Amino acid sequence: MSYPTKFIFVTGGVVSSLGKGLASAAIGALLESRGLTISFQKLDPYINVDPGTMNPFQHGEVFVTDDGAETDLDLGHYERFTHARLGRDNNFTTGKIYYSVITKERRGDYLGGTVQVIPHITDEIKRSIMLVAKDVDVLIVEIGGTIGDIESLPFQEAIRQFKSDVGKENVIYVHLTFVPYIPTAAEVKTKPTQHSVKELRSIGIQPDILLCRTDRFLSKEIKSKIALFCNVDIDQVITAKDVETIYEVPLVFHQERLDDKIIELLNIWTRAPRLEKWEQLVEKIKNPKYSVTIAIVGKYIHLRESYKSLNEALCHGGIANDCKVNLDFVDSETIDESNCRERLKNADGILVPGGFGRRGIEGKTTAIQFAREQKIPFFGICLGMQMAVVEYARNKAGMKGAHSSEFDKATPFPVIYLMKEWFDYKLQKVQKRDVTSDKGGTMRLGAYPCILKEGSLAFAAYKKKEISERHRHRYEFNNAFREKLENAGLTASGVSPDGKLVEIVEIADHPWFLGCQFHPEFKSRPMEPHPLFVSFIRAALDCKRQKPGGSSA
Repeated sequence: MSYPTKFIFVTGGVVSSLGKGLASAAIGALLESRGLTISFQKLDPYINVDPGTMNPFQHGEVFVTDDGAETDLDLGHYERFTHARLGRDNNFTTGKIYYSVITKERRGDYLGGTVQVIPHITDEIKRSIMLVAKDVDVLIVEIGGTIGDIESLPFQEAIRQFKSDVGKENVIYVHLTFVPYIPTAAEVKTKPTQHSVKELRSIGIQPDILLCRTDRFLSKEIKSKIALFCNVDIDQVITAKDVETIYEVPLVFHQERLDDKIIELLNIWTRAPRLEKWEQLVEKIKNPKYSVTIAIVGKYIHLRESYKSLNEALCHGGIANDCKVNLDFVDSETIDESNCRERLKNADGILVPGGFGRRGIEGKTTAIQFAREQKIPFFGICLGMQMAVVEYARNKAGMKGAHSSEFDKATPFPVIYLMKEWFDYKLQKVQKRDVTSDKGGTMRLGAYPCILKEGSLAFAAYKKKEISERHRHRYEFNNAFREKLENAGLTASGVSPDGKLVEIVEIADHPWFLGCQFHPEFKSRPMEPHPLFVSFIRAALDCKRQKPGGSSA
């Protein structure tokens, strides 16, 4: 059977968090460097329909796409490493699959038949894969979880069947496994990999390529042993070595000839890879001229995956300024007026990220006031922007007790509130919401247009008047207080085309003070850094240089 799209299925074994998402993204980068068009899909085994309401401590960041889908954070890796732009069909969960099947059963689509995992659930999984298989040369599908997990079995069975459906010459299976080094024995151990592959083969999947996560390059002898016990050729055993920066992964994989093996197995003709930009990128990351320290004042700091896109966007801003960005994570619950100066004394810039719930709110507000009064570059994102408005209203605009109605329903100055009607530029219709709506139903999600005020800090960063950015929030700037806040010096420098949604606020009498309602980190790429992060890091560099005895080196 000849099929226009080739499929790469990526699974993981032994332990979780080995880096399937990064491995998939790096494979995509390599294939794209050879001139192929690629896309991705993440199949997650948890029963939630999407990760939108999941605790960041359990799941990490929720990545948002242009079409408003709340997805797994691995979609962020996919977009950062390639030119692929993804949407809601690029992430399916067990919950989403079962929800679709149950809806069809209630509607009578199965004509009274008994609905079973095989074929109905597996067919629905395969249907979901085909939704994003059009108009690309290669689709890379990552299966979440670890081989042996009971919840992953329907997905594993579906991809096993897939090879028969589209032809064996159109499908390969890449299995990421773990090869630990035991210091006391001074040996690399292959047994975990052998058992993982044995588990995979027991459900009918023979891996075509093994990516062996390890802290060193594997010797020919170790690769030969793995190949023998796992029923693959030695050149199908690839070292997935730990690296200094994640953007080095494609280069290590290429050094191991992974892309050569993939195009050979899939029988694809491509040009030679062009990796010069990746090499230059890694060189800049490893050998920066300057450095700055950015304090991230948030409440999910104990799981760094909660701010994955944010961390990477700051790194991208540093790359553009030939600068290493050191991140100082500060728990907003531990900050108050008595210790704020001590906790933030080393910061060249202060960033308050998004979040949900009132926990840690006053600590964020205190940090914002410190940044404003001490003239330290400040960047507020989503909730960070909202609390900047609250802080300014309280301390500069004479609105004592000002707050967001999300946290204080009795506030006399609800400068942030739940806008009950707003025009949805994606759907081209008026949307209505209130506190009784479903959690997702009250959200403004996905890409929305914004018009920038000429002469503003935002306009100087973007160098254009109209932009589009991705949102994930419920509450909005309250226009009832806009005139009073602007008269006090807080400028609305970015608004929706109809002028009713305030998207960016800034202060003119400050080296760099900007808050945005959207999440710019979702659109930042290492080779196309987001302009706001580039501008923010540049301001932090300037701030560091101006400190007594300051040096940016």
